[in-house]
Amino acid sequence: MEVQLRQAKLADGPAVAPLIVDAIGDIANRITGEDSPDLIIQKLIELFERQDNRISYLKTFIAQCNDEVAGMMIVYGGDEAIQLDAQLERWLTAKNAPIQTIELEARPDEYYIDTVCVDANFRGKGIGTSLLKYAEVLCKEKGYHKLSLSVELEKGRARHLYEKRGFVYSEPWMIIGEEFDHMVKPI
Repeated sequence: MEVQLRQAKLADGPAVAPLIVDAIGDIANRITGEDSPDLIIQKLIELFERQDNRISYLKTFIAQCNDEVAGMMIVYGGDEAIQLDAQLERWLTAKNAPIQTIELEARPDEYYIDTVCVDANFRGKGIGTSLLKYAEVLCKEKGYHKLSLSVELEKGRARHLYEKRGFVYSEPWMIIGEEFDHMVKPI
């Protein structure tokens, strides 16, 4: 199976939003300010279509197989996070969301993999590995020397993949009230 990696396009929103929910679970409720599954997807698509936040199509890359979105990842520099999240916080405040503050998820000197997810129909085919390898390329191109991500404590399979790719535990990290392990790979 041939996998093509590319920058996301606006039209990818409806395929990407459910993958974001699959990857981040309840955090999607908090960053959209919504409880209804349909509204969460709708608001994620709205954020994806904007250019000024961490969910933007400009920060998203697609793994495509046979013209289908097989996986996705959102990546950005840790030094961009404050500005990206300030836009998201303003958006949440304007809609009077219950949680209006977004915690930083990366150190300023890291290139951060915010979200990575492979569609259930394409798992076990090396697509996650391809996305992680591509993140390494992007990290180098952007001039960073550390690639990082945060993994939920109960996601053992994902953690195993990250460790296999050379990520090592760095420190505990809290993201919207949930504990994660922050992992870093020198590039």
